[in-house]
Amino acid sequence: MSGSVIIKASNLVKWFGEGEARTVAVKQASFEAQYGEMLYIVGPSGSGKTTLLSMISGILRPNEGSVVVENQDIWTMKDDDLADLRLNKIGFVFQDYHLFPRLTTVENVAIPLILKKMEWNAAMKLARDYLDIVGLKDRADLQPVKLSGGEQQRVAIARAIAGQPDILIFDEPTASLDGDTGRKIVEFVKTNILNEKRAIIIVTHDSRIYEYADRIMKMEDGKVVGYESGYENSQRHEK
Repeated sequence: MSGSVIIKASNLVKWFGEGEARTVAVKQASFEAQYGEMLYIVGPSGSGKTTLLSMISGILRPNEGSVVVENQDIWTMKDDDLADLRLNKIGFVFQDYHLFPRLTTVENVAIPLILKKMEWNAAMKLARDYLDIVGLKDRADLQPVKLSGGEQQRVAIARAIAGQPDILIFDEPTASLDGDTGRKIVEFVKTNILNEKRAIIIVTHDSRIYEYADRIMKMEDGKVVGYESGYENSQRHEK
């Protein structure tokens, strides 16, 4: 399966506002993501990266264009089917983690399992297993406020992978972390979470983690303007 296309986005356009107030955030953007790869989307602030992520993950409807995920055109799906796709196929790790402060770490991770109608005790047991995968089993009964930024990021990763998604999407995963912690998180994800049945897409400004990318897609002014390998880009930033 590795090397075949999991996402195909074609001629995506997204604007906000109408008339003279209209702002076009994404302009005729097309790209493919493959099973088994870690794809970065990079570009200056305001280049349309997060808007593009929202369209390919079924959160924000494009004004034009299509998004095909595992041979399904997601924006032709009924709302219930699209919600099921987001629950079962796509894991989203937000920049600010979106952990529920009143829940324990293990309860946060169990949320997608509960949404899938898993019995409570079984969901909690499996959530502890996912915390073990990210090295936080001993933090399971703590609330997020008692965790470091890196630990909260790993909890968000555990929650995202608990639903066994085929596509894992990160929006600025290292933005709130120091350089060393950020590198460790991304290295961990590539080594332990990426596999031939999954694709990982990361939006980032952080050149310190470029070396972990298989491909880097560059955006400017709402357009896809080119690709590089992660190694090529990291070497350029080290010079």
